[in-house]
Amino acid sequence: MKNLRKILKLAVVALSGLLWLNTAAQAEKPFITVASTTSTANSGLFDYILPMFTKKTGVDVRVVAVGTGQAIRLARKGDADVLFVHHRPSEEKFVADGFGVKRYDVMYNDFIIVGPKDDPAGIMGGHDAAKAVAEIATKKSVFVSRGDDSGTNKRERSLWKAAGVDPVKHSGKWYRESGSGMGATLNTAVAMNGYTLADRGTWLSFKNRGPLEIMVEGDTRLMNPYGVMLVSPKKYPHVKAKEGQMFIDWLISSEGQTAIGNYKINGKILFKPDAHQ
Repeated sequence: MKNLRKILKLAVVALSGLLWLNTAAQAEKPFITVASTTSTANSGLFDYILPMFTKKTGVDVRVVAVGTGQAIRLARKGDADVLFVHHRPSEEKFVADGFGVKRYDVMYNDFIIVGPKDDPAGIMGGHDAAKAVAEIATKKSVFVSRGDDSGTNKRERSLWKAAGVDPVKHSGKWYRESGSGMGATLNTAVAMNGYTLADRGTWLSFKNRGPLEIMVEGDTRLMNPYGVMLVSPKKYPHVKAKEGQMFIDWLISSEGQTAIGNYKINGKILFKPDAHQ
């Protein structure tokens, strides 16, 4: 019995040692934090490409997926190593203000206006997004906005401006603000039988479409480019500049661009690689 207790004690000590070594190894494994948008996460793109990068480099990528506005605010506070979003004017300002090192083109897709099959605003098949939202306002048809300062929300606001409409005056009536990501906003549009602006990547991966269909597409104002930037290590010395730049270099390399271009759902490409090297 005494020998058995001794053996069990040694086994516990050995197991504890192995667990400690495993924890220490995990703690030492390099990683970067990427502030990005919900569309790159909701579309499944990151689940597809990040394991390839980690396998090649040994660097893990931890993604904080929020709206573009919030992602930029996180990066401006130094709470990320890399910023990967989709609102070019905000990205260029981020770099110009000294928070980012350089902006790189990575990929693009487009926005679409989706809405109910019965199409109460009469916009189906159109290619003028500003005219479409003007019709939605005229008919007082339900429109669900993300209302979260995301890249999608910023683009939506630009369409209302082009249409000469201030939808916020009608907030809580026909204009509804979800304050949520793209998936949740699409769910709300389904529930309310309303229209919304969506990025095509999230739409293609979205399962709960209900009565919604694509209403408007093909307008040049609906183009949706994505850019990536290293957060400035001069401003924030704790930024993992080496690993962060490794990630950026991989994204814009032929290998990374091929991986992005190969990501498909039901045979359809969600993002078109667009790095200009």
